[in-house]
Formats: sequence, C-alpha cells, structure tokens
Amino acid sequence: MTQAADLLLTNAEVHTLTEPDTVHDAVAIRDGEIVRVGRTYEIQFLEGVETDVIDCDGQVVLPGFIDAHTHVENLGRYLVHADLSGATSADECLDRLAARADEIDDEWIQGFGYDESEWDDAAYLTREDLDLVSEERPVVALRVDMHAASLNSVALERFADDLPEADVRRGPGGEPTGVVVEDAAETVRKGIAPGYEETRALVTAGLEYAVARGVTGVHDMVRNSKAPRVYRDLDAAGELPTRVRINYWADHLEAVAEVGLTTNAGGELVRTGAIKTYTDGSIGARTAKLLEPYERDGEGVDDANTGEWVVDPDELRAIVDRADADAFQVTAHAIGDEAIEETITALERTSDPAGSRHRIEHVELATDDHLERMAAAGIVASMQPNFHRWADEGGLYDNRLGDDRRRRTNRFRRVLDADIPLAFGSDCMPLDPLLGIHHAVTAPTDDQRLSVTEALRAYTHGAAYAGFDEHRLGTVEVGKRADLVVLETSPWEVDRIDEIDVMATIVDGQPVYDRLEE
Repeated sequence: MTQAADLLLTNAEVHTLTEPDTVHDAVAIRDGEIVRVGRTYEIQFLEGVETDVIDCDGQVVLPGFIDAHTHVENLGRYLVHADLSGATSADECLDRLAARADEIDDEWIQGFGYDESEWDDAAYLTREDLDLVSEERPVVALRVDMHAASLNSVALERFADDLPEADVRRGPGGEPTGVVVEDAAETVRKGIAPGYEETRALVTAGLEYAVARGVTGVHDMVRNSKAPRVYRDLDAAGELPTRVRINYWADHLEAVAEVGLTTNAGGELVRTGAIKTYTDGSIGARTAKLLEPYERDGEGVDDANTGEWVVDPDELRAIVDRADADAFQVTAHAIGDEAIEETITALERTSDPAGSRHRIEHVELATDDHLERMAAAGIVASMQPNFHRWADEGGLYDNRLGDDRRRRTNRFRRVLDADIPLAFGSDCMPLDPLLGIHHAVTAPTDDQRLSVTEALRAYTHGAAYAGFDEHRLGTVEVGKRADLVVLETSPWEVDRIDEIDVMATIVDGQPVYDRLEE
C-alpha cells in the first residue's frame, strides 16, 4: 500500500531549476522529503486522511532561496535599533536616530545601514552630525558595509584609548571627524556587541524577516561567538525556522578545531561551515585593496590611496594553511583586484581547493586572469547581486573607481562563462533574494548580466553547492529536502522581480511563512 503524503502542493507552476529547468504543476512531500514531482492528477493518489493540500492557484513554486553570505544578527539590529538604510540624507539619518533615542532608555543610541553614496551631499556622518542627536549619550551609526562607523563625541571619548590611530579619520586641523574604518570600526562593533539574550532576540527577528522573503537557509558569517549557541538552542527548542550554516571567524579557528568541529559537522538544520577571514576592506570605505589608486574623493584622501589590508597576505596564507590542514573549508573576503590576487594565490596552495570548496566572498574586481585561475582551481565565487545598486553611471563604483573599473565589477556573466561555481548572497545589503535577482537580471553591462533562470540558480543550487548541500537542497527533485518558496507572480514574466510577493516559505516540509490563505 502506498504511504500517503504529509503535504501536497497542487495547481502550481513548479520550476525544478535543474539543468535544464523543467516545469510541473504539483509536488508531494513526506517526512520533509520530496517524494513526487509531476502533474496534479499523477500525485492525487498520495492524498490521505491527514494530508494537507495547498492549492497554489497557478502561483510559482521554486527551491527555497539560500543566502550564501549574510549576517543575521546584524539584520536583527536593523530591525531592533534605528534602521538607517534607505535614508536619503544625513538629516533623515539624524531624525531616525533621534526618534529611536526617544523610544528607548538604553544608554547607547545605535543606527545601522546608512549609505552616503546615494545622498546629494555624499559625505559620511560625522561627530558633529551625531552630536545633534545627543551630547550626553553615546551615539554610533554603522555604514551599510560595516567597514566604517560614525561616532559622536561621547562615543569617541569612550573608545579613545582603544581605536587604532591609522583607522581614525581626521579633519584638516587634525581633530577626529568621528569616522573610523576597518580595525577601528571592528573595535566599535565589539564594544557594542550584545549579550546572549539580546543576541537571541536579534537572531530571532532576523530569521523571521528572512523567511518572509523566501529564505530557507543562511550561511551566517558570525562575528559574535554567542550566535552559534543561539542557533543550536533555537534548534533544540524546535524554534529554528531555517537551515543555518555557521561560518566561524578566523579568530575562532583554534577553538573550533580544539572542540572537534569540522566543516559539515552538525544535524539537519545547523551545520558548521567554513573558516571566514578578511583580506581587504570595502569600496564604500575606500579600503578595498586595489592595484591602482581610487579616484580622488574630495575628502582629503590623496591620489595614491590604494586601500588597505585588514589581513595582510602573510597572515592570510597562515590562516588558510592552518584551516586547510584541519580540513576546514575556507572563505575569504576579497573585493579589490590586489586582494583577489593574493587570495587566489593563498587558496591555490592548498591540497584540494575544489574538493574543499574554498570560497572567495564578493570577488568584485576580478580580472580575466583571476577568473581563469579560479576556474582551474575550482574556487567558488560567492557574490552579491544587490551590489549592482552601485554600478550605474554616476553611482558609488563610478565615483570611487572610474568608469572602466565600474564596468568590471561583479561580472556574473563572465564568472558563469568561465565555469566557476557561483553562489549568491546578500551580505544584508539588504537581505532580499528577489531584489538581488532583479539586479543580476538588469545589471548595466552584458558581462554583469544573467538570465532569470541563471540568477535563480545562483540563489538556490549555486548556494547549496557552496555549502556542500547540492545533493539535498537547491532544486525541486525527488529525494531532496522539501525547502520551497511560493511566489505570487512568475519572475520570468515581470519587469520588476523585486516587487514580487512571497506567498509561502516551506522548510523541511513545514510552512514557516504562509500568506496563501489571505
């Protein structure tokens, strides 16, 4: 006797996102596994007394989105503290911070996600700006890339003895402007890091936000050592709505190795991922490491500025060698072309880069030679399509890098044509797969642009591959786990993919977000 399914999705437009993509209209799920994909009439015999049946009314069903590079705790901070993303001016940021200050009794006033590159006056928030919010309480505002922070006078005084001098920006008279970058920004982030209970609240809020956008799995680049405990506690309590792959900061490498964790260790929902390291900074903070100088910026940065090392090449090689020797996957942040060069060199030295699925995060300014070497070594390109928000003429990349290098940023088409494994993530700028897919499909140049199917695959199968999960996730096929997303409209049939509504998110056969009955 055939065992009944737990859940049937019928009357749908089911895209498997296999190669080639095939389209069906029904999916049957049992014990969290896909057991049948086909026509509605072919799977109706799997309906039993206790089977839940969802009529999708022609809506699109896809594999669930996997965000291959995100920071869930930071996302929670956007939701809990002052959200500065989307602010169109410094004054709007100050208004949001002041409103938050009025709402809370906390000593610190915190804001996250401002992006001055999109303002008419494209200047970082300064100490003088933030003093207008408060002259008694410390105020901190983190830039969208987290590589720069702005502090008011009280906050500057609190951190005065701990900030590396080289990363403190100063005005013409030598006084701190309130802007700090890289190691100094990291000092600030550590100084305002939350405790366990707040971390749990932030992570919970971030995951709730993620599943509402069709995300069924995250590769979290954890800075806070409390976050892994939070994930495991949520899992044990049956409260974890997504799969989580924990990529540990290189600072934790020895501790992670000593307790016996290895890449892919874990259970159904929570697994250990890679060892994460930096090389350079960001283009927005003018700290990504470039072979040629930045465009002159009018903020006192001289014509010879080529960015800076956050982790220099010698230290990078030591981290890579140690992690690889302990059988860890390595994932390295590298944005500028010089940083990418050094990162590829370090990863090429390892015993089996392809088998270890070593990754480079961002890969924004890769040259043709870099792409050829990544393909030959089997190195994964973990990239963020939403970064194309800055790629238009007159945008951030144009202002920082000039037109030629602007056109060379984030060349997804070239990456795929070189046969490099491509995984998409958001870096929480913002976390929204459909927005990223929209940017990949509408990117400025042919070398940067993908088809709808290719962009969707990078956010599903490609991200699954980057996490050793392609055999259980990333496509809609019999035998795979039932991680699915239901979209109101087909992304193949609209101009604005970013405006499509997510109607349901299913993880391991269980709805974790559901608007289908509305």
